[in-house]
Amino acid sequence: MGVDEIRQYLSHLATEGNVAASTQNVALAALLFLYREVLLIDLPLVEGVERAKRPRHIPVVLTSEEVKRVLAHMSGTHRLMASLLYGAGLRLMECVRLRVKDLDFDYRQIIVRDGKGEKDRRTLLPQPLAESLRHQLARIKLQHEEDVRLGCGGVYLPFALERKYPKAASEWVWQYVFPAAKLSVDPRTGARRRHHASEDRLQKAVKRAVRDAGVEKRASCHTLRHSFATHLLEDGYDIRTIQELLGHADISTTMIYTHVLNRGGRGVRSPLEK
Repeated sequence: MGVDEIRQYLSHLATEGNVAASTQNVALAALLFLYREVLLIDLPLVEGVERAKRPRHIPVVLTSEEVKRVLAHMSGTHRLMASLLYGAGLRLMECVRLRVKDLDFDYRQIIVRDGKGEKDRRTLLPQPLAESLRHQLARIKLQHEEDVRLGCGGVYLPFALERKYPKAASEWVWQYVFPAAKLSVDPRTGARRRHHASEDRLQKAVKRAVRDAGVEKRASCHTLRHSFATHLLEDGYDIRTIQELLGHADISTTMIYTHVLNRGGRGVRSPLEK
């Protein structure tokens, strides 16, 4: 298969193969790997390929009342975590990976480390959650002190920081705000320590709360983040400010929430409303 055949095959996937854009990209990467790494054939640049288009979907958004109903059907740590998804616009993994040092109560902000695109950003720390977060930290600090006493008080550190600062893994500021209920063995190092809380359990808790609240929408953890952005727009906040809080690299990604506010038919009033 030469360059022309590869081009025809990828174009066929885009126009007639009925596949996602990501599938076409994987196919291209696999073919290039086969030729360059296995067959040791250096292909010229494959140009002129008709790419499959990524569909743009308007996100599911809950009303403020629906969010309250969902949170009312949650309790404990899961309710606090879901409240942060909505109140601070956090992604699921950004929430479960929060560390003690990332909470700034004095400036009422949360530092999101190594978010999507490996970027750091600041978002707000909702004042109504401040007291609950302080109680959470007090509780897990006692747990951490017990783990240290048992010799299991270390935590995973990113970017090889554990080698650079051997004692940092056991320091309080590096601990997860939402640690796992049980100690486990880290498969990377074999060390017995406490991982962050399970993202799967939070997802299940949110879905269960949506069902119990009688919300008839396909809502998930990410829906709470969508609702955060949409409700800020409804309150008149600047789109650039919301972009920074969400950590979007491109303003066009944030603009999708303006379509949610159009309320069907681009905001046009139906003749039945006259």
